[in-house]
Amino acid sequence: MRSLPTRPFAIAAIALSAFGLSGCAKSKKGADIPYVARDVGTLYTAAKQRLDRGQYKQAAALFDEVERQHPYSIWARRAQLMSAFSYYLNKDYTESIQSAQRFLSVHPGNRDAPYAYYLIALGYYEQITDVTRDQKITQQALDALGELSRRYPDTRYAADARLKVDLVRDHLAGKEMEVGRFYGRRGQWLAASMRYRTVVDQFQTTSHAPEALLRLTEAYLNLGLREEAKKSAAVLGANYPGTDWYERAYKLVNEYPVLPAQQVEKPAKEMQPVGA
Repeated sequence: MRSLPTRPFAIAAIALSAFGLSGCAKSKKGADIPYVARDVGTLYTAAKQRLDRGQYKQAAALFDEVERQHPYSIWARRAQLMSAFSYYLNKDYTESIQSAQRFLSVHPGNRDAPYAYYLIALGYYEQITDVTRDQKITQQALDALGELSRRYPDTRYAADARLKVDLVRDHLAGKEMEVGRFYGRRGQWLAASMRYRTVVDQFQTTSHAPEALLRLTEAYLNLGLREEAKKSAAVLGANYPGTDWYERAYKLVNEYPVLPAQQVEKPAKEMQPVGA
């Protein structure tokens, strides 16, 4: 599986420079903040101090208090985003996403809206799981990153989002390959071919494309679709000449016997799946 790198310190630097705060220490767990009526300046300063000390949970609670106790203050708007940022640093991604979404629902045209979209995208991105598990969050991350890039293409947040989109797409392609190989090992060649076809059609720029073409060649041969297999091998040779993937596809097409069309989902007994 291709890992998805994160850059928490770079992200923190972007956020802190945007809001004029100092650097953060390592994360610690903090206790819940009891309700005490305080003026907005005191609350916001206390929240900032907690954030600076790496007490992200307490910082988030105090930023929430700014909004709750002083909803009409100019500091309430900024506190909403800082709350989302604090939750993010504490790895409370669902809370971070909800805080950023709440900010956008109230202040959709605010100058800090790009950063709110960025936090939402990061919240999903950080929750991406191994390709062996459900990829709903991965798709949500791709959608959120894409929305940020479309809405604010010239921002520094969009530049980072575009880099992450490539990694997320590669991850989704990896999931399709995982499922396709699963079907192939069981001789369910039609189901396998549909997964490989998805990679070739929708994720052709990812690192999984050459293997998908090889596996598609194999699946078509097992289904008795020799001409389709030759086409897939030809595409592989045209785009990835000299690779091991092409050599293996060429060998499959030229060494396997000409077979009659197989019944759907039944493998040819004379053939075995290529190595995983």
